[in-house]
Amino acid sequence: MPDRANQSSFAIYKRQQARISRRRLYPITLFYGLYSAIVAILVYRSPHSKLGILFFLLGIAVWTLVEYLFHRYVLHGRFPPGKGLIRRFMHERLDPLHWEHHERPFDGAHISGQLSDLIPLFVITAPLSFIFPVYTTPILLCGTIEAYVAEEWLHSAFHFCNFKNPLFRSLKRYHLYHHSPSGIEQGYGISNRFWDIVFKTQFPPAVLRALFGRTHAPVSK
Repeated sequence: MPDRANQSSFAIYKRQQARISRRRLYPITLFYGLYSAIVAILVYRSPHSKLGILFFLLGIAVWTLVEYLFHRYVLHGRFPPGKGLIRRFMHERLDPLHWEHHERPFDGAHISGQLSDLIPLFVITAPLSFIFPVYTTPILLCGTIEAYVAEEWLHSAFHFCNFKNPLFRSLKRYHLYHHSPSGIEQGYGISNRFWDIVFKTQFPPAVLRALFGRTHAPVSK
């Protein structure tokens, strides 16, 4: 009976935290979605709309690399306290970003990004992108930020959802093993495993066989 009570309490806790995670995602989805829609309309009206599609897809590819590098070197970095504005910012703002997520992986306040995270960078890069034609860097930036938004939703789903889609379940197993003590220093890819393969940070072959082989255990709900 106590076990059932604990499971019920944890299920309620997860639903509550899932709502918190989603609420953090709504503003970035709306804001960046509206911006991307406006740029997409401008690209559609230009004589180079097909080229714009290629730059948008390139932006998605760019994000997958940024996602990997940021996760590996920033979120998993250590920034000790020190003097100066930059060192203080890195310690106070960057250090808590991800380690608390590993300590409390179902805490909705530490799973999803929020609008304030990238706004300073976006305010600088968005106007600068229009130095070039709208069907090049502006739409490339849209591809990058939309891939970022999609990755944030995907990451939240890994922790709170149990979709039956084989690709989703495969990526979820990969990510949740990253949360284990044995996997925390590898498996930095979230939306894909490509850059882990390129930079040789995949899990060992025995782990990959256990995660993706025919005999692997189902993902727990």
